Amino acid sequence: QREPRNPDWHLHRTSCVLVSGETQAARDAVNALLPTSRQTKPRTAKQQSQLAFLCNRLEMHKEAGDIYQSLIGLEPGNGSHWYNLGTIQRFQGQLEEAEVSLDNAIELNPNDFEAYELRSDLRRQTTGDNHVPELQKLLEGGIKIPAGEVRICYALAKELEDIGDPQGSFESLKRGATLRRQHLNYRIDDDLRTISEIQATFNKDLINQKECGCSNPEPIFIIGLPRTGSTLIEKVLGSHPEVCAAGELNNLAMQMVPLVQKQAGKANLSRTELVKTSARLNFEELGEAYVNSTRPQTGHSKHFTDKMPLNFLYAGLIHLALPRAKIIHVSRHPMDTCYAIYKRLFQDAYPWSYDLGEIARYFSAYQKLMSHWNSVLPGVICQVSYEDFVHDTETQARKLIDFCGLEWDQQCIHFYKNRSTSTTASASQVRQPIYRSSVNRWKQYEKQLSPLKENLEKLGVATD
Repeated sequence: QREPRNPDWHLHRTSCVLVSGETQAARDAVNALLPTSRQTKPRTAKQQSQLAFLCNRLEMHKEAGDIYQSLIGLEPGNGSHWYNLGTIQRFQGQLEEAEVSLDNAIELNPNDFEAYELRSDLRRQTTGDNHVPELQKLLEGGIKIPAGEVRICYALAKELEDIGDPQGSFESLKRGATLRRQHLNYRIDDDLRTISEIQATFNKDLINQKECGCSNPEPIFIIGLPRTGSTLIEKVLGSHPEVCAAGELNNLAMQMVPLVQKQAGKANLSRTELVKTSARLNFEELGEAYVNSTRPQTGHSKHFTDKMPLNFLYAGLIHLALPRAKIIHVSRHPMDTCYAIYKRLFQDAYPWSYDLGEIARYFSAYQKLMSHWNSVLPGVICQVSYEDFVHDTETQARKLIDFCGLEWDQQCIHFYKNRSTSTTASASQVRQPIYRSSVNRWKQYEKQLSPLKENLEKLGVATD
């Protein structure tokens, strides 16, 4: 009110609105700040960069890309603008352009370790065209920042695997994963206790209670562990004209927590209290809050997908809150799943993914919880095997579309022609037709992964 034309206040307020979950209000505020608007416009490079960041968070990727292009014109020597443009281009499937942008970012800032890692992931490297010597030289020279060393290790592991050096790849991967785990304050026992509490609390009696949730039939939840093919399933479904692919939404947890705090009458709850209290919620209220929170991204089509992997923890809660929602569980061979998780450097999630022993323990707990859900929710969850899907895509896709109550559309098996954005770790891979090279990939590392295999089998997980 005191400085209505100061863009800093508008940008800061928009950030607060976005963090508070008011997506539509944040989008309206961002639109008012865009260059095409007649209202207050960001003037400085810093302000424009903030605006581009907000556009990106709101999945307004074209607008973000246009701003970064403008910033490069203003500050051509700023490598951060090139990096940010590269991330947007990757989301949009412009992979060759993204590689050029990341090359420029690295040239301007040789210590932009995120740019090296992202560039390695854009395509399958070849023996004649890769960055292996450059990455090896960086490691040999020493990297003072642990996080930077971790990223270069993961980038090198990926490129060595691409060019057929599994031994060197695994050595680099193990070095990066071990270093990453050393810098995490995490106890896996806390997660395992929570999973056990969920299983005990959401039992058959609770699931079978007569209270009805929200009757909205729009959501299609795609659940499971990461790196199991959920992005592939989302792309197939999202290519149907009556389905909107909304990506990995954290909305369910964001809507649940304040309702649980209100129910409990306090904000600071232990994990056990959170789980137990969530079983006493007004499930209709939770379902309605979840659906409303996805607007305006959703609501324009018959269905929308939510492929947040960790929603596997909430399958019972989802069914109680949204009994007409579809739930699809994507699974993959345990060894392929665990190895794929181990070799992926996640931003903040999955702190158990950097130690093979912890991966085995978490996988076992996940598998037991999914078995529990199938027991108390018979016929509710559609089971999709990644291996079956890539070997007979059309048959499996038809079953999936039928489960969702939709008419078959041939576009679903031509998902790679869908130019919609993808912001997941698989954003580069989903631009390709179905490939089977990831099936049994773990066998290239059978010796190195033998401790993982033994641990899984001791925990009752079948690996053959």
